[in-house]
Amino acid sequence: MKTIVTSIAAASLFAAFAMAQPPHYTVTDLGAVGGTPGQPFFVAPNGLIGGAAAAPNGAMNAMLWYKKLKMDIAKPGLGGANSVAFSVNATGQAVGEAETSAFDPKGEDFCGFTALGIPSAGNSCLPFVWQNGAMTALPTLGGNNGAVNQIDKRGEMAGLAENATPDPGCPAPQVLQFKPVIWANGKIHELVTLDGDLDGAAFAINDYGQVAGASGQCSAFNFSILENLQPLHALLWERGTVIDLGTLGGTGLGFGNLALNLNNQGQVVGQSDLADDTNFHAFLWTKETGIQDLGTLTGDVNSVALGINDGGSIVGLSLDVNFDPHPYLWQNGVMTNLNTLIPADSPLSLLIACSINSNGEIVGLALTSTGEVHGYLAAPSNIAAGSEVSSPAAQRVTGAAALSGHDRQMLVQRLGGRGR
Repeated sequence: MKTIVTSIAAASLFAAFAMAQPPHYTVTDLGAVGGTPGQPFFVAPNGLIGGAAAAPNGAMNAMLWYKKLKMDIAKPGLGGANSVAFSVNATGQAVGEAETSAFDPKGEDFCGFTALGIPSAGNSCLPFVWQNGAMTALPTLGGNNGAVNQIDKRGEMAGLAENATPDPGCPAPQVLQFKPVIWANGKIHELVTLDGDLDGAAFAINDYGQVAGASGQCSAFNFSILENLQPLHALLWERGTVIDLGTLGGTGLGFGNLALNLNNQGQVVGQSDLADDTNFHAFLWTKETGIQDLGTLTGDVNSVALGINDGGSIVGLSLDVNFDPHPYLWQNGVMTNLNTLIPADSPLSLLIACSINSNGEIVGLALTSTGEVHGYLAAPSNIAAGSEVSSPAAQRVTGAAALSGHDRQMLVQRLGGRGR
C-alpha cells in the first residue's frame, strides 16, 4: 500500500510540475505582411485575428485571418489607399484606422503612413468599425483624424481622436490635440488625461469597460506605438476615474511609460522607462501589488509586455543591447523565450509575440529562412515543456543574428508595436 501511495503521490507531483511549465506550440505561417505596420495585432477568443498586410501596389490593407484563411477587408473601406485593423472580437467586428477619400485640410500625417514610407495621398485617417462586409467611419471630437485600437465583446471600442484645438507643442505636420476616447453605441466619449497632459490614447478595453492607455505630450510620429505621442503616464480608466499606474523609475521621456493591454481581471501590462530613461522594462500592474517589473530574458536589457489573457499569461518582446528581438511568454513568474517552445525544425524563427487569447493562442511576427517577415499563429499543444527537457527545441535560438541591419532597424521601429 505504501508503494502504491508513493507512486500516486509521485504521479501527482509530476502532473503538477508539468502543468506549471509553459506548453509547446505548433506554429502556423500566416504569410508575408510587408513592412511596418504590417502584422497580426490581436487574436480574439475564437481565433479570429486582426491585422494588416502589404498589398501588391504597396498600400497597407486591413486584414483578418482565421487559421490559414486570410481576408482583405480594405476595400472599398473609407475610400482611401491605406488601412489597418488593430483588433477584432469574436463576433467578427474589426476596428482600426483607414484613410478616407478626402485630403487632410491641415496636412497632417496622423496615422503615419507617410512617415512609414507607405504611398499616401495625404488624406484624413479615421477610426472605423468593420462588420458584415462594410467599413463604417466613427466620429472624432471635432478634428480630422482618429483611430480605434481595441474592441470588446459588447462592441465598445477604445482609441484616440482629434479635437479642433491646435496643439502648440506638436512638431509639424501634427497640428491638433488628440485625446483618449471610447465609442459606445456609435457615440464618442472623451476620457480625462492626467493633469497637464494635452494628449493621450486608449490602447485597450476589457469586457467590463475598464480602459488602459497613456497620456503625455505631442511628439513626432512614434514608431513604437504608431501615434504622435510621447507617453509619460501609464493609465487605467474605470468608472469615470483615471488611475496613474506609476513607473519603474523613469520619467517617460525615454521610450515611454504606457499601458498597452489589460484582461478581464483588471490586470494591466505595458512598459516603463527605468530610472535613467535609457532602458525600459515590461510591467504588470494589479490593484493588490501595484506595478511589478517583469524583467527581461537572460542576457537582454529591455522588454515590453504587449498582451495578457484572463489566466494572467503575458506575451511580449525582450531585446538585447543590439535591439535583437526575442519573443517571450510569461507564466507563473517565469519568462520563457517562445522559440524554445516550438518545434526545432520550424521554418519560422519567432521575433515578436503581440497578443494571447484565453485559449493560449499567440500571434506575432516571425522571420523565414530567407529573411522575409511573416505573421504567425502559435497554438499550444498538449505536451508540457517540462516533460521534454531534453527536446532539441529546448536549445533552439531565435535566429536574430540573421537579421540584416535594415531588418533590425525595421524591427526597432515596430518596438512596442500595438500587439493588441
